[in-house]
Amino acid sequence: MSDSVTIRTRKFLTNRLLQRRQMIIDNVFVFGFRTAFGGGKSTGFALIYDTLDAAKKFEPKYRLIRHGLGEKKSVSSKQRKEKKNRDKKVRGTKKGKKEEKSKK
Repeated sequence: MSDSVTIRTRKFLTNRLLQRRQMIIDNVFVFGFRTAFGGGKSTGFALIYDTLDAAKKFEPKYRLIRHGLGEKKSVSSKQRKEKKNRDKKVRGTKKGKKEEKSKK
């Protein structure tokens, strides 16, 4: 547990009033937080990347969207429903038959 952690930051400021260091961190992705019963404590996960390029390469799309680094696809509910029903018709058939089913 005595392993040291190095965090690379863009800006660094020593706040003497609060007796702590403040920083802007672009490449820390936090997720999976759980609150403990009784309050006062939350636990979660954080992934810290060396660069934003590494974060964009390894992070899932939904977390990049949450972090403001990606665009969310906007598909209408009717299109989602039609795709769902097309996929239901093809389920259990061979891979090559999807094109034949959709042409009918």
